[in-house]
Amino acid sequence: MGRFFVIIQVMEKIDITIVGAGVVGLAVARELSKTYKDIMVIEQESSFGQGISSRNSEVIHAGIYYPKESLKTKTCIEGRYLLYEFCSRNNIPHKKIGKLIVAIAQNEVKDLENLLKRGLDNGVTDLSFLSKNKLNSLEPQVEAKAAVYSPSTGILDSHSLMKNLVRAFESRNGHIAYNTKLIGIDKVKDEYKLRVEDKREGIFEFTTRILINSAGLSSDKVAAMVGLVEDEYKLKYCKGDYFRVKNTKAQFISRLVYPVPLEGRAGLGIHAILDLGGGLRLGPDDEYIDKIDYNIDESKRGIFYESVRKSLPFIQLEDLTPDMAGIRPKLQGPEDGFRDFIIKDESSHGLSGFINLIGIESPGLTACLSIARIVKEIVNRILP
Repeated sequence: MGRFFVIIQVMEKIDITIVGAGVVGLAVARELSKTYKDIMVIEQESSFGQGISSRNSEVIHAGIYYPKESLKTKTCIEGRYLLYEFCSRNNIPHKKIGKLIVAIAQNEVKDLENLLKRGLDNGVTDLSFLSKNKLNSLEPQVEAKAAVYSPSTGILDSHSLMKNLVRAFESRNGHIAYNTKLIGIDKVKDEYKLRVEDKREGIFEFTTRILINSAGLSSDKVAAMVGLVEDEYKLKYCKGDYFRVKNTKAQFISRLVYPVPLEGRAGLGIHAILDLGGGLRLGPDDEYIDKIDYNIDESKRGIFYESVRKSLPFIQLEDLTPDMAGIRPKLQGPEDGFRDFIIKDESSHGLSGFINLIGIESPGLTACLSIARIVKEIVNRILP
């Protein structure tokens, strides 16, 4: 008999239940466990972080790209400080290597200047504009007309981060039920009756006072279980492929290299990402798809090569091999404008205690500890 099944048989009722053991769900669980003792995380996969959290660039972002008052900007900037501190304190592998956003053509320089202004307005105070000469002194192998330098951008080991969040949560008697899928929710007075399916024990029910939807790519489906089927909550899957660069080429650069983002594109553009193991990847691109599919389209190799050949001329087509793919849970479609994170208690829909976290894509990894603080503020208002 599974551990979770035994716990539910004994308790039958949980104060706080979190759906999803990705990095955001785990950060929320850890933060809440500092104050609350009766917390359960349910995760349909066999371990933590099997979805979005393990299929990304592992970049600690600075907070440059998004509107100043947006949750994406606010949680990214606060989250960056929190994350660096947390990683240092807990010996989580990370490195503040910096990032260059480069203008390949002269007509991109104005866009680069506008991006610099936005970043400074957002409160990213350490940004600087680099002329071609200054850029060449920092990165001799990078070709561009100019660049914006973000020294506070970094990389981290996301698996080690999540492992540490799990350890902190479980050390305070928090429980994580893996292989357990949420299949139904009923609102009963001020509580939620959950139906879950355990792969070994079958279907059973328990009640919870607080239900936090951090289900990532399935978060809109969880919202629909309580009747929230508004178009504004419907996720669009945006796939991003990555290609690995031949190992010997990683030594040619020492910082992340990004293009100037294009208006109307779903991502930040194919960029060069160094990892903590000394490797180099290119990606991700952006392609809207109808269903979850992690297969890599090898025919894109030429597109990836063309995207970086001018700025990173040391990379050759034959250096590229397929690496991995990830999927972003976007709230905006390919023709839509900016959409922010949804982080809210659904009391206005008669669902007090149901807290939605929907559309938590990039910079969600950077923002995870800040998002957890927001959720805790919401929970503090609900629970006595």
